[in-house]
Amino acid sequence: MSTIERIGVSLESDLLAKFDKAIEGKGYKNRSEAIRDLIREHLSQEKIEHKKTPAIGAIFLVYDHHTAHISSVFKKLGHHGQIKTISSIHVYIDSDNCLEVLLVRGMACDINKLGEMMISLRGVKHGYVNLVAVDEEKK
Repeated sequence: MSTIERIGVSLESDLLAKFDKAIEGKGYKNRSEAIRDLIREHLSQEKIEHKKTPAIGAIFLVYDHHTAHISSVFKKLGHHGQIKTISSIHVYIDSDNCLEVLLVRGMACDINKLGEMMISLRGVKHGYVNLVAVDEEKK
């Protein structure tokens, strides 16, 4: 565990008031934890921008389940190159629509490419890829 260092930050009072309101709404107990999370998120996003960063991703897809064989296409795409599928979930939303969530591990650029391929399939109504940078997997 690393040591904690204290720092000072100067902010305009209206900016601090907005920050306090935002973190209270998210359930933070103090500013320090909220600031630590913001820094972690920023560093993760900075890594993701380099594209060759190891990442875990979630690919969210809402699609018309009447579209022929779209689930089998998802399964084939899920065995794509250097991407490892960790888990998936399939949910019936209503009589026409399903939600598919794929949790995958690989390079950020490969996960984005796979997500874009899946989102562009006929019958997919909405799609979103969410990435989090991770350290290299220890062998």
